[in-house]
Amino acid sequence: MITFDQLNLSKQLLNALSELGYIYPTPIQEKSFPVIMSGKNVIGVAQTGTGKTFAYLLPILRQLKYSEERQPRILIVVPTRELVLQIVKEIEKLSKYVSVRFAGVYGGTNINTQKTVVYNGLDILVGTPGRLMDLALTGILRWKSIQTLVIDEVDEMFNLGFRTQLVNLIDALPKKRQTLLFSATMSDDVKKIISEFVIAPVTVAIANYSTPVEKIEQTAYYVPNFHTKVNLLEHLLKNHPELNRVLVFVKSKRLADNLYTEISNKFPNQLGVIHSNKTQPQRFGAIQQFGSGELRVLIATDIIARGLDIENITHVINFDTPDIATDYIHRIGRTGRADKTGASITFISEAEKEFQVQIETYMNKEIPIVELPKDVKISTKYTEDEKPVLFDKGYYKSSTIKKSKGAFHEKKGKNMKINLGGPYKRRMALEKKQGRKRK
Repeated sequence: MITFDQLNLSKQLLNALSELGYIYPTPIQEKSFPVIMSGKNVIGVAQTGTGKTFAYLLPILRQLKYSEERQPRILIVVPTRELVLQIVKEIEKLSKYVSVRFAGVYGGTNINTQKTVVYNGLDILVGTPGRLMDLALTGILRWKSIQTLVIDEVDEMFNLGFRTQLVNLIDALPKKRQTLLFSATMSDDVKKIISEFVIAPVTVAIANYSTPVEKIEQTAYYVPNFHTKVNLLEHLLKNHPELNRVLVFVKSKRLADNLYTEISNKFPNQLGVIHSNKTQPQRFGAIQQFGSGELRVLIATDIIARGLDIENITHVINFDTPDIATDYIHRIGRTGRADKTGASITFISEAEKEFQVQIETYMNKEIPIVELPKDVKISTKYTEDEKPVLFDKGYYKSSTIKKSKGAFHEKKGKNMKINLGGPYKRRMALEKKQGRKRK
């Protein structure tokens, strides 16, 4: 195992790493460093919690020379504002002894303040696609100086609806540049898209990237419906004190709010909720309180599953089983990070069993099923979303419809109409008939 001292790092970066307590590079950092330093395009794939952010920041900072150029030379694109702030914080840690100008931009905040920051000059700009394009349209931000493009969580960027924005952004950048793409997973669809705009990329993949970190203990329960899931979650939180920093994932913003309403009064001052409809201060506040341990439970949509690093999460609970296998990988990867162990618990309804099969196939590993505790009340009440839709191919062929005349009864003779082929043909037929009478 090599140390950071054995990489071609500057004294300034080594001092910063030493103060952070880092001695050994992770496999993705070790393998990516020389390839990125060579100037080649790179696709980096590694499990969550393996240090992918440092894997591209270290070689970028190592090569970045002092410049008075006002337009940014490094562009880092990420899917969420939370990830923007996290990466900015990582740059701040590494650049303690390096002269580098950097900033993060994202939507939901005053664009004029961000315009001023960009105008004053930057070396590295981190941002979400929408706000980057907004700044470019004002003319304040220009792409001519971009030397390196980084897209972090690249597969999620394309899957979340950023495809058009990313394609437009990439088309506007200088053709002569280095492109670095990093993610924990890489679908075939995303690989195909990447091949259209990245020339001869070198793939740096660590182990089997479809397999979650082995330090995470995975279990699951078969739970019939929302209300039973609520009862199970309450039971786990009441009876298992080791669940002391729990991230609960749900599939939608509405469900996140509903779940919070259902259980927050039973665990006063212990729960927070975060999703894209929350204001920026609410989102940042919830993450800060959860990260510091003030909140025991954070209910979240997948918005923070990608890339956001919150330390010491003991458990991840999938209140809803994700319908995309890679989302499951990213969710449970929020625990068991660095040298710590973690646990994930998944609630699986009857309708979600097909998602379980997809996930297990993707991981090549079964999720152990645990029996529901006897004192968990099984509800027979279903939400509107869970109620079955009364429609199938045979529904309209039932005997009651067959016996009913309804709109299918035979019309009386006086109401019968013959299609004469439109007004022109009707007029010609009438003239022909009248011509016969004259004869």
